[in-house]
Amino acid sequence: MKGWWNELARVDLSSFEVRYDEVGEGLLKKYLGGRGLGARLLIDEIDPRVDPLEDNVLVFSAGPLTGTTIPTSGRFSASAKSPLTGTITDSNVGGSFGKEFKRAGLDAMIVKGQADEPVIIDISEDGIKMFQTDLWGSKTGVCFDEIEKRSAVIGPAGENEIRYASIVTDGYRVFGRGGLGAVMGSKNLKGITVEGSKKVDVNDQEKLKDYVKKASSKIDSSPVTSRGLKKFGTPILVNLITWLGMFSKKNFRECADEEEADELSGERMKEEIVEDHEGCYSCPIRCGLKTKIDGKEGKGPEYESVWALGSNIGLFDLDKVTELNYRCNEMGLDTISTGGTIACAMEMKEEGIWDDMEGFGSDVTGLLYKIAHRKGVGKKLAEGSKRLCEEYDCELSMTVKGMELPAYDPRGAAGQALSFATSNRGGCHLRGYLIGEEIFGVPKLFDRFKTSGKPELVKRAQERNAYLDSLIMCKFGAFALDEEFYSRFLRSVTGVDFTISDLHGIGERIYNLERQFNVKAGFEREDDLLPERFEKPLKRGTSSDNVFDMEKMLDQYYDCMGWDQDGEPKKETLERLDIPNF
Repeated sequence: MKGWWNELARVDLSSFEVRYDEVGEGLLKKYLGGRGLGARLLIDEIDPRVDPLEDNVLVFSAGPLTGTTIPTSGRFSASAKSPLTGTITDSNVGGSFGKEFKRAGLDAMIVKGQADEPVIIDISEDGIKMFQTDLWGSKTGVCFDEIEKRSAVIGPAGENEIRYASIVTDGYRVFGRGGLGAVMGSKNLKGITVEGSKKVDVNDQEKLKDYVKKASSKIDSSPVTSRGLKKFGTPILVNLITWLGMFSKKNFRECADEEEADELSGERMKEEIVEDHEGCYSCPIRCGLKTKIDGKEGKGPEYESVWALGSNIGLFDLDKVTELNYRCNEMGLDTISTGGTIACAMEMKEEGIWDDMEGFGSDVTGLLYKIAHRKGVGKKLAEGSKRLCEEYDCELSMTVKGMELPAYDPRGAAGQALSFATSNRGGCHLRGYLIGEEIFGVPKLFDRFKTSGKPELVKRAQERNAYLDSLIMCKFGAFALDEEFYSRFLRSVTGVDFTISDLHGIGERIYNLERQFNVKAGFEREDDLLPERFEKPLKRGTSSDNVFDMEKMLDQYYDCMGWDQDGEPKKETLERLDIPNF
């Protein structure tokens, strides 16, 4: 088969041994790469009940389209058991790291064990080597200045095993959610460097050129990808989501008003702090923002970050929010969970539950250092908001399965609410992004307040995103490209006849495999519900006076997924999808 190398590297940090195996054509056809292959390899390596900071492994994986000329194919995936949630998790990142990894001749790499001293893994066409490093303790920017090759590193947060620590690649693109940086830290793995130049062989170069040309034209003609994201980046969403009454503030207690939210908008950023735009490898959208404040240059903040570090903590000062974003990138902290945990602690302060914090709108610049180094109040905040609330017996953690929710109030969109609740990696908008259907009308507009038909819509969106994360492609491209493009891309590269139905079958297999991992780890129906706060309606805004019957939608969702009413995949579902018993 073309497109894949059929090459898997196994790296043992305890013994400094490297072994190479074939992935196997069967696994590649069933799981593609990226997220899907990562999940499948993970279940062969660990028991779902292991301590994620002791006996975990990390799986890094490319996809069959990685390293080609296909638009938005420049992403790369990492998988493990999450230290934050205890679920199976994966995160993917843009930039050029994935392209280099694939061109070094690998489809995936499994990292296990723990080094005695801090190390860096170096990947090249000549093989994989490990060497000790004196960069332990350094911020990510220092690492990028010192390391000449393409690299992915952790900052102090990962070293100190903060449960929502991220892995940062050069260009400050981030494996953000789930605490994968803490898994690297637990292994004494400071970073990974990679350099490759092998050409990815494709089955039909002429057809691929034709499909790439047509896809690029579609991307260039879509209002979302050619104007909105290209001109303003992801913060273009701020004013729209505020107008819809879904841009929450102060730990989801209320909706931000239009004047204060506009202070954090993409339009305001364009006027005041954006210096330039940049894109990932093989991406014409170029939604990345190069910014500058007070003489400091950096990347972002993205939409989720301006909300999490801004509105969600009651802060509407763009320069201060940008500074917080820069510091999270340097420390290696996931901005969504950082902001969500701080917002929770601020509400605990205002409710008289915990006095060691300041209230909403206060300056938290110095707090990020304390979190990343587990100093003072940072010791408790480093554990995430769920564990913080468990310690103080309160219900102010806005999480699903222990992961802090992102920047869309679920009272404003029924499908997105159900997608949040049933996300396999916890409170996440990217497992099934219903904002496309419920807000943008892509590929079709559905009434965001109606629950009828939403379970089936969520199922299909979760399948689609699972196969996109496995190809591995940026979801922004899906605003312009219909699913037939992905089928054509895959056929022209691999020579295997994948239909749209085949891709959805692969996505369904991946989602059920992940679900079965979580069931084995101890998750059940009660973990598929939103926090109690969302049972009460907002008092103002265009999404006010609205709540959804989550239990009813959950019953319907389980039924169409082929799960029992406790949320466990039925035997016949697992057999139909050829999911192994583990």
